[in-house]
Amino acid sequence: MSRDPSESATADPLVATLRAAGCVFAEEEADLLRQAATSPRELAALVDRRVAGVPLEYLLGWTEFGGVRVAVGPGVFVPRQRTVFLIEEAVRRTGARSGDRRTVVDLCCGSGALGLAATTTLRARGVDVDVVASDIDPTAVACARRNLEPLGGRVFHGDLFEALPGELVGRVDLLLANTPYVPTGRIAGMPPEAREHEPRVALDGGADGLDVLRRVAATAAPWLTVGGCLLVEIGTDQIETAVGIVHGGRLRAEVARSDDYGATVVCGTRSHTR
Repeated sequence: MSRDPSESATADPLVATLRAAGCVFAEEEADLLRQAATSPRELAALVDRRVAGVPLEYLLGWTEFGGVRVAVGPGVFVPRQRTVFLIEEAVRRTGARSGDRRTVVDLCCGSGALGLAATTTLRARGVDVDVVASDIDPTAVACARRNLEPLGGRVFHGDLFEALPGELVGRVDLLLANTPYVPTGRIAGMPPEAREHEPRVALDGGADGLDVLRRVAATAAPWLTVGGCLLVEIGTDQIETAVGIVHGGRLRAEVARSDDYGATVVCGTRSHTR
């Protein structure tokens, strides 16, 4: 009689330990931690930290996002898999073909995952991409440079558009902004893994979660090319307000939703020259 795979997993003490700690994908995590450790002692230390709630991505030093491996580390926001939908929507909207050139800006970049995934996807299609990113957190900037500089990307430290070189005004085709959108009052209800380890500035979007989107949308239009697009992930309960914010920034606002990813993206397109 063949054995139930779940029995084999339960028989693995590492898997059992992770499962008892609430790790949903305990088998996969056990494999990854074993691969990351260089000795039994290091493995034990990694498991102890994981059981204590340290994000798996911090322990590994990387995460998979949009088909690429993204370096991450303590103090840097971990890109969510649902945000891959934003990348897919951005690539679709740019309409770029082989031989075209596009300028991509990753605002509130964190690890630079959005810029990295978008650039990699577009270049695989033969598109020439100039990628630029910025973040207000120096820890995030250092991480984003690890991810984007090998692609020729530039990463700047500063507050939103203030950090960007003026040469980009009117030249940005895709403005990807992973702004925080959790309302302040809901931070306490987030999983401890995020609430206790990821930077508050990357999570807390203010009273209604849209404070940073307001700032981005108010200033985005002059940076975009005509036909250029701002894309920002939001919550489903924020759609009406977010659309009004983007429209108020003199951009044509649309909403894209994916049931597969469980994601909602508000898109703002510059359709005028002034």
